[in-house]
Parts: sequence; C-alpha cells; structure tokens
Amino acid sequence: MQSTVQSPDQAPFLDVADPAFSVSSEAVMEARRRSWYARTSYGLAILRYKEVSALLKDRRLTQGSAKWPERNGVHGGPFAEWWSKTLLNLEGEDHHRIRRLLNPAFSPRLIAGLTDRFQALANELVDAFHDRGRCEFIKEFAEPYAARVLAIMLGIPESEWERMSNMSNRLSLALGVTIKENIDTIHDALAGLYAYADELISDRRANPGDDFVTRLVMASRDGDRLSDAELRNAIVLLIFGGMDTTKHQLGLALHTFIQHPDQWQLLAERPELGRAAVEEVMRVNPTTTWVTREAAEDFEFQGLHIKAGTTIHLFNEAAGTDPEAVPDPGFDITAERPPHFAFGGGMHHCLGHFVARSDMSVALPLLARRLRNPRIDGEVESLPRSGNTGFVSLPIAFTPAA
Repeated sequence: MQSTVQSPDQAPFLDVADPAFSVSSEAVMEARRRSWYARTSYGLAILRYKEVSALLKDRRLTQGSAKWPERNGVHGGPFAEWWSKTLLNLEGEDHHRIRRLLNPAFSPRLIAGLTDRFQALANELVDAFHDRGRCEFIKEFAEPYAARVLAIMLGIPESEWERMSNMSNRLSLALGVTIKENIDTIHDALAGLYAYADELISDRRANPGDDFVTRLVMASRDGDRLSDAELRNAIVLLIFGGMDTTKHQLGLALHTFIQHPDQWQLLAERPELGRAAVEEVMRVNPTTTWVTREAAEDFEFQGLHIKAGTTIHLFNEAAGTDPEAVPDPGFDITAERPPHFAFGGGMHHCLGHFVARSDMSVALPLLARRLRNPRIDGEVESLPRSGNTGFVSLPIAFTPAA
C-alpha cells in the first residue's frame, strides 16, 4: 500500500476534536489507504503499523499527555501536580529510577499466584445473574470484577471495591474535555485516593504481607527507595488506571465476540485460548484507541519534517488492522499476529500489562463457557470512539449454560 501523499498539504485531515469522531470510521480507513499519516486538530495521526512501531520507540518523542490539563484550561492545582508526577508522564532519569523501583512489584509470579482467586471471583459474579439469562454487563460484571481484582492485588477487603470504584470514576472525569468544569469533583476524588493510599502505606509498613503494596513499600534498589509521595502517586495511578482499563476492555471484548459468535463458541470449547483472545480483542478493539507522544525536537521521519512540540497520536486500532502488517485482519483468536500497541511501547510501555492480560485471560473463557449465545438486550451507552473508550452500559441476554 503506497502513500499517494506528495506533501503535507495533501495529507488527509481527521477532526479528532469532533465529539462524533471515531477511530473506526471509514474516514480513518480511507486516510490510511492514502497515507501513513494524517493531519488532525491537534497535530499528526499515525495510521500504519510500521510507522507506529517505529515512532513508539523513537527517543525524539516524549510522552504527549503531560500537558493535557493546561491544554484544557487547568493551570496548576492538585490534579495537575499529581498528573505531572505520575510514571505515565515522567521522562529521563526520573522515569527510569521510579520504573526500576516499581518493576519488581509487578512480578508475574505474584499475579500467577492469584489466578485461582480471579477465577473464583468471576464465577461468583456470574452466579448472581446467570439463571435469569440477562445482565447489565458493565455494572454487574466488568466494573466489580476490575475493582475487586485490584482489591485482591492490594491486599485489602474486596468489600472496599465500591469505594475505590466511586473515587476512580470521579477522577476519570479528568480525561474528558470537560475537565475544567469538573475540576472540583476531580480534586475531591484525588484527595480521597491520596488518603486511601496513605492508609495502605502506613499499614503495610507496620504489618507487611505478601501483596502488591508491601512490595512497593519495601522496594529498594542499591539502597534507593520510593518516597512517600512517589508511593502515593503510584498507588493512585494503579487504582485509577488499572480499574478503568480492565472494566472498559472487558466490555469491548464481549461486544466484539457478540459480533463473532463462532469465536465465542470456540473460546468456550478451548479455554487455553484465553490469552490469545485478549490479544486479539486489544488488536481490533482497544480501550486505548491512540497513544500520544510529543516531538522533543525538530526531526525528519520518512521525508516528513516534524517540528518540536508537535502532538502525535499513534492510532492503535488502525495500526493493528493495517493490511500491510496483517494481510487478513479479521477477528480470529487462533491466528498468529504481530504485537499490538494497546499497552503503548518503548520507554512508556504499560508497567501493569501483565496484570491486565492475566485477569482478562481468566475472565473471558469462563464467560464464554457460562454465557452462551450472548446478544444485545437493550440500549447500549458508550463513550466516544476516540481517546480512551468503552461502554457505560452494555445490557445483554444469553442462554445460561447447563
């Protein structure tokens, strides 16, 4: 697929600021056919697999979401301060140091030891609505599952999930374009999560256990430790990011499988395909529809001059279904695929990716086995198909498994 664009002025334009914009639209697919990039309301959108892969690893780009608050009229204040200090937005030695200290806490061995508990939790939630043959999937499964998985990881009572979820949902208003109007609610939620994190840190110092928070509190490398502020920031980001990602990705996964009933049946018959199912869903229908970077300097890339300060959106879904990289891009959980970019890449590859992959790979085969022939059963409410997306409500009916 050769680009027909001869100069930047000829590049397609995508109005990503339009609330109706969708990364799955025909306009995006047509832009990808014409060119590897498009102009947008904010900068550039990268549309093809090869270019997304290369730019994710390019050291001339930095994380692009750090300026999100100020670009939406929020200059200073508790949220802007916390946002600038999270691992998500740090660069250079600060990023390297904190990531090095956090990394052991995300041990695959720790998560693998929790698999049986994740499975028991999924069964418990399904038991509550299984016999009636219908549910509101986000409220009755995806949200409590995501929140209680985090409670298990943090070593706190699972009954705390609603409190955590409520604070996380209110803080998530910060990722919307209405951040300025909602800033008081956002700051209140952040204060609640700060207090919650401080309680956990204090308790684990006095009563260490075999859980995620203890590993963070005890984390040390060559005598270096995380400060109280760094610990608090990390725990708040984990609760905020981990809950939303799993909740929305589970909803998107079920909706994708509803459109591919043969794949749902296959997953029920072959639960060992759970991890492959997670990867395939995140390739074609990721909750993070684009990864944002910013040019740290002027540079040339494939004949295009990119100026310092340019915002660059790397479109995950467009890249994941690019026919140059995936000649048969249809949804198939048995197919061999190149790696997707739903967890980012390069220096800012998501630290919690193993957690998300593990809890979803437990949940999806179990759901496929117990909820046969799932179908939409009411009015679906979803977030815009851009930025971070997902379902607010997803009512379904299904045939209960015998």
